[in-house]
Amino acid sequence: MSDIDDDEISIFEDDPEEDERETSVIACAQDADAYDSPIYRLRLSYSEETFLAIYGGGSLAPGTMVVVPTRYGRDLAKVLGPLCCRRGSAIVQIERPAEQADLDRAETNRSLEDEAFQVFKEKAKAHRLDMKLVHVHYLLDEPKILFFFTAESRVDFRELVKDLVGIFKTRIELRQIGVRDEARIVSGLGICGRGCCCNAVSDKLKPVSIKMAKDQNLSFNSMKISGPCGRLLCCLSFEHGFYSEQVRLVPKVGSRIAYDNATWTVAEVNLLSGKVKLSDPGGRSITLDTGRFERVDNRWQIKG
Repeated sequence: MSDIDDDEISIFEDDPEEDERETSVIACAQDADAYDSPIYRLRLSYSEETFLAIYGGGSLAPGTMVVVPTRYGRDLAKVLGPLCCRRGSAIVQIERPAEQADLDRAETNRSLEDEAFQVFKEKAKAHRLDMKLVHVHYLLDEPKILFFFTAESRVDFRELVKDLVGIFKTRIELRQIGVRDEARIVSGLGICGRGCCCNAVSDKLKPVSIKMAKDQNLSFNSMKISGPCGRLLCCLSFEHGFYSEQVRLVPKVGSRIAYDNATWTVAEVNLLSGKVKLSDPGGRSITLDTGRFERVDNRWQIKG
């Protein structure tokens, strides 16, 4: 193999637990109201990441493909729509709407990505590297190929990169991502039957803890509170704020409350339906709205 210049090799190993990711920017403002042009949310199809951008050349309809600088390099992104809230985010400048030549180039690159995917797997196997390739992407106008992969631990892939550069004669960038990032890129259905939150709701992967499941009165059965990635469900984090607020407004299961000349025990609390079920020693049970409860002198009472 011929000599390889150092500047042809670009090696990146992202922290697999990295939760917050923002696009590299050419302009940044603490207050998005500083921009006169409309602000749009864009999505990268190959990594499912979203970021904000402005464009001064007129309005852009949702679904429009545009050429924009990204943290990986100059590339295509899809316009999701304009922002309603314009505060506190990093902004990039959209260069122009994509032309037919750009779309044709992207289509050609997709076939090249399929070939590169197979080459990578063969070379990784030859080097006996324990890594799982998730996605391959050719940048639109830059001589660079991105390889996204997962691995149990850090991988010494220097020899692999040299092989890939020798084959493709271009810059190679390897990015080690976590299993939650893999789920975001690959997508799929959650146990609820809807699209995975990391892809369908938000691409920003927030920390999730078992305490969130406890606060939501969920079973600690790992099969019920874990997503396809094997990690705790992202929705636990998205919904935690609601449960944290609502749980203060009702008594906990097991609490004793005097009502109707009897002492009742809270048997079940359903914050979503807004109902609390109580039972008494005689076997009677009643169900009341959560709004019927109030805390007086550190004790729960039932209004009316």
